[in-house]
Amino acid sequence: MKELHFIIYGDPKGKKNSQSIIRVGGRLMIIQGKVYRVYEETAKKYVPKLARPLSGPVNVKALFYRRERRNVDLTNLLEALDDVLVKYGVLADDGRDVLASHDGSLVLWDKENPRTDVTISGKEDYEQWKK
Repeated sequence: MKELHFIIYGDPKGKKNSQSIIRVGGRLMIIQGKVYRVYEETAKKYVPKLARPLSGPVNVKALFYRRERRNVDLTNLLEALDDVLVKYGVLADDGRDVLASHDGSLVLWDKENPRTDVTISGKEDYEQWKK
Protein backbone atom coordinates (compact mmCIF):
# COMPACT_ATOMS: atom_id res chain seq x y z
CA MET A 1 0.00 0.00 0.00
CA LYS A 2 1.19 3.50 -0.77
CA GLU A 3 1.35 5.89 2.14
CA LEU A 4 -1.65 8.21 2.52
CA HIS A 5 -1.00 11.60 4.12
CA PHE A 6 -3.40 14.46 4.90
CA ILE A 7 -3.97 17.21 7.46
CA ILE A 8 -7.20 18.01 9.29
CA TYR A 9 -7.06 21.69 10.24
CA GLY A 10 -8.58 22.86 13.51
CA ASP A 11 -8.05 22.07 17.17
CA PRO A 12 -8.26 18.27 17.66
CA LYS A 13 -11.12 17.19 19.92
CA GLY A 14 -11.91 13.94 21.67
CA LYS A 15 -15.31 12.33 22.03
CA LYS A 16 -15.52 11.51 25.73
CA ASN A 17 -15.07 15.06 27.02
CA SER A 18 -17.90 16.50 24.97
CA GLN A 19 -20.74 14.06 25.56
CA SER A 20 -24.21 15.07 26.70
CA ILE A 21 -26.95 13.10 28.42
CA ILE A 22 -30.44 13.53 27.05
CA ARG A 23 -33.78 11.98 27.94
CA VAL A 24 -35.66 10.22 25.15
CA GLY A 25 -39.02 9.05 26.40
CA GLY A 26 -38.25 7.42 29.73
CA ARG A 27 -34.63 6.54 28.88
CA LEU A 28 -31.39 8.42 29.24
CA MET A 29 -29.05 8.42 26.26
CA ILE A 30 -25.52 9.67 25.75
CA ILE A 31 -24.94 11.70 22.59
CA GLN A 32 -21.83 13.40 21.27
CA GLY A 33 -21.62 17.02 22.32
CA LYS A 34 -21.51 20.01 20.03
CA VAL A 35 -17.72 20.42 20.36
CA TYR A 36 -17.07 16.95 18.92
CA ARG A 37 -19.81 17.21 16.28
CA VAL A 38 -18.28 20.47 14.98
CA TYR A 39 -14.81 18.82 14.87
CA GLU A 40 -16.21 15.81 13.01
CA GLU A 41 -18.02 18.00 10.45
CA THR A 42 -14.91 20.17 9.95
CA ALA A 43 -12.77 17.05 9.41
CA LYS A 44 -15.01 16.03 6.50
CA LYS A 45 -13.50 18.83 4.37
CA TYR A 46 -9.96 17.51 4.80
CA VAL A 47 -10.34 13.73 4.77
CA PRO A 48 -9.55 12.28 1.33
CA LYS A 49 -12.36 10.66 -0.62
CA LEU A 50 -11.31 7.15 -1.60
CA ALA A 51 -12.89 4.89 -4.21
CA ARG A 52 -13.21 2.26 -1.47
CA PRO A 53 -12.20 2.18 2.18
CA LEU A 54 -8.84 0.72 3.17
CA SER A 55 -9.28 -2.80 4.50
CA GLY A 56 -5.93 -3.07 6.27
CA PRO A 57 -3.93 -3.96 8.07
CA VAL A 58 -2.73 -0.37 8.44
CA ASN A 59 -0.92 1.89 10.89
CA VAL A 60 -2.49 5.28 11.55
CA LYS A 61 0.08 7.76 12.82
CA ALA A 62 -1.52 10.94 14.11
CA LEU A 63 0.31 14.03 15.27
CA PHE A 64 -2.25 16.06 17.19
CA TYR A 65 -1.20 19.72 17.36
CA ARG A 66 -3.43 21.28 20.01
CA ARG A 67 -4.03 24.99 20.59
CA GLU A 68 -3.54 24.71 24.37
CA ARG A 69 -1.02 22.87 26.54
CA ARG A 70 -3.70 21.38 28.80
CA ASN A 71 -3.38 17.72 29.66
CA VAL A 72 -5.27 15.56 27.17
CA ASP A 73 -5.88 11.83 26.79
CA LEU A 74 -4.14 10.56 23.62
CA THR A 75 -6.42 7.53 23.37
CA ASN A 76 -9.48 9.81 23.45
CA LEU A 77 -8.12 11.78 20.48
CA LEU A 78 -7.24 8.57 18.63
CA GLU A 79 -10.74 7.17 19.17
CA ALA A 80 -12.29 10.33 17.73
CA LEU A 81 -9.96 10.27 14.70
CA ASP A 82 -10.64 6.56 14.10
CA ASP A 83 -14.38 7.20 14.09
CA VAL A 84 -13.94 10.08 11.63
CA LEU A 85 -11.86 7.86 9.31
CA VAL A 86 -14.53 5.15 9.35
CA LYS A 87 -17.46 7.57 8.98
CA TYR A 88 -15.95 9.25 5.91
CA GLY A 89 -14.87 6.04 4.19
CA VAL A 90 -11.10 6.07 4.66
CA LEU A 91 -11.08 2.86 6.75
CA ALA A 92 -13.49 -0.07 6.38
CA ASP A 93 -13.71 -0.24 10.18
CA ASP A 94 -11.56 0.42 13.22
CA GLY A 95 -11.20 -3.19 14.35
CA ARG A 96 -7.75 -4.73 14.79
CA ASP A 97 -7.68 -6.49 11.40
CA VAL A 98 -8.01 -3.15 9.60
CA LEU A 99 -6.49 -0.63 12.00
CA ALA A 100 -3.59 -2.65 13.36
CA SER A 101 -1.67 0.11 15.16
CA HIS A 102 -1.20 3.78 16.00
CA ASP A 103 2.59 3.66 16.09
CA GLY A 104 4.24 7.08 16.30
CA SER A 105 1.17 9.04 17.42
CA LEU A 106 1.80 12.05 19.68
CA VAL A 107 0.10 15.07 21.22
CA LEU A 108 1.97 18.31 20.48
CA TRP A 109 1.18 22.03 20.74
CA ASP A 110 0.86 24.75 18.12
CA LYS A 111 -1.08 27.77 19.33
CA GLU A 112 -1.15 29.38 15.88
CA ASN A 113 -1.93 26.34 13.70
CA PRO A 114 -3.80 23.53 15.54
CA ARG A 115 -4.29 20.46 13.35
CA THR A 116 -4.11 16.69 13.05
CA ASP A 117 -1.36 15.44 10.74
CA VAL A 118 -2.37 11.93 9.62
CA THR A 119 -0.21 9.33 7.88
CA ILE A 120 -1.69 5.93 7.02
CA SER A 121 0.69 3.20 5.92
CA GLY A 122 0.56 -0.55 5.39
CA LYS A 123 1.41 -2.80 8.30
CA GLU A 124 2.90 -5.69 6.32
CA ASP A 125 4.46 -7.44 9.33
CA TYR A 126 1.18 -7.54 11.24
CA GLU A 127 0.20 -11.09 10.29
CA GLN A 128 3.16 -12.60 12.14
CA TRP A 129 2.16 -10.89 15.39
CA LYS A 130 -1.59 -11.55 15.44
CA LYS A 131 -1.31 -15.35 15.67
